Amino acid sequence: MANVTRIKAKDDGAKNRADKSDDAEITRKVTIKAKKSENKKVRAKENAEAKKAAKAEKKAERKAAKQGKKVFILFRPFVAIGRYIKESFQEVRQVRWPDRKSTWKMTLSVVLYVILIATIIMLLDAFFTFIFSKILSNV
Repeated sequence: MANVTRIKAKDDGAKNRADKSDDAEITRKVTIKAKKSENKKVRAKENAEAKKAAKAEKKAERKAAKQGKKVFILFRPFVAIGRYIKESFQEVRQVRWPDRKSTWKMTLSVVLYVILIATIIMLLDAFFTFIFSKILSNV
């Protein structure tokens, strides 16, 4: 519950009495509003818990129904393939795809790194070719 109190720097005799009644009225209004909002929060929390419980029950029922079904042995590979495809699509839906700008940034960085590594490998190849040709020409 929220309690509201006013703190005044100066107290006057006549004004003090009027202010106290105003403070009491304001405090009463605030506590009533606080109680109502707390009740709403409690009800919302209870509703959410009830929905979760109902959802869990439905899920358990579906799971029990799926376990109860026996598939003929010749159809099991097809059922497994179908389950694999279904779960693959579920995974693809969960992927957080980058936007166009970040995709271009990543693409350009990959291209630059490939060019850099290719240049380093070509330089090393030329260096070792030069060294081996010098060694073999002296033999």
